[in-house]
Amino acid sequence: MFGRTSNQNNLLFPGLAGFYAWAPEVGYALMRVVIGYIIVMHGWTKVDAGFAAEVAYFVKAGFLLPTLCAAAVFFLETVAAACVAVGLFTRFFAAAIAVEIGVMFVAIHGPKGFAASKGGYEYVLLLGIVMFVIALRGGGRYSVDAKIGKEL
Repeated sequence: MFGRTSNQNNLLFPGLAGFYAWAPEVGYALMRVVIGYIIVMHGWTKVDAGFAAEVAYFVKAGFLLPTLCAAAVFFLETVAAACVAVGLFTRFFAAAIAVEIGVMFVAIHGPKGFAASKGGYEYVLLLGIVMFVIALRGGGRYSVDAKIGKEL
């Protein structure tokens, strides 16, 4: 980039090369675990409120098949998000969650503007993009997928 002919970085402190070789994989795993945890906790508040409350939310929002939507959200925001956190079937579940978040972006949060404090899309956009990136990259070195040597 910018005239470089090799993939080597010219480190100001070459002694940090080992850290920089190790840190991205650890940082990625940390991000995956934390975003999975955040979505699990978000989903758990819905589970705690009850299935009927989630169905009622989708009815009020005008969704077709509100019972199916509620079941999908319960599953995706608990089981699937936990799988993303540990890195199991990571690409598949992260993609499914990204799609769910995209639907909520368009149908619920987008029309309310940017500010999350007003029900807008800023937080939903962040979660969706992170899940999309995880879907593209997969579980990474520190994941169950890597340990079993298989990915969906």
